[in-house]
Amino acid sequence: MKFCSSCGHEVSLTVPSGDNRPRYVCAHCETIHYQNPNVVAGVIAEYEDRILLCKRAINPQIGKWTLPAGFLENRETVMQGAAREAMEEANAELADMQLFSVISIPHISQVYMMYRAQLVDGKASAGPESEDVGLYAEADIPWDEIAFPVVVESLKLYYEDIKNGGFRVHYGDIVKHDDMRLEVKRY
Repeated sequence: MKFCSSCGHEVSLTVPSGDNRPRYVCAHCETIHYQNPNVVAGVIAEYEDRILLCKRAINPQIGKWTLPAGFLENRETVMQGAAREAMEEANAELADMQLFSVISIPHISQVYMMYRAQLVDGKASAGPESEDVGLYAEADIPWDEIAFPVVVESLKLYYEDIKNGGFRVHYGDIVKHDDMRLEVKRY
């Protein structure tokens, strides 16, 4: 950040009085510009023992498969955001949405909140951000073509819950180490 979004003057990176970490601060209007993680809302949409996947038509990871998900917008709930993303990416209407997982990814400042939901009438089609959509049984999921580690982890948790006979809310982190290795921590 170079300029204050409140007054347009230059900002500097400094630790404000009473704070404990560097923030962009405008010396002119004294606005402190806090930068916080982005919330990503998504859904595992189920229909007859299959789940909805979308093939990305946009970067990052164009051409790879993912769950319908995207950044939460201002003035919407997380559940509304997940439903909106399913509609935008897959023209998918959802019912019976329930929180499934909360996974933090601190190295990219994102928090994923994934829901489980029923895909109404099993109907879905590619939206503007998707090349294709499909309903997949576990054995048919293109695991080597999944776009993001958080989607792989969400799907693993989902199928583990099925094998264990019930769903619960999951919490975890995906941490990037200095050697670029990703570690999944479950709680």
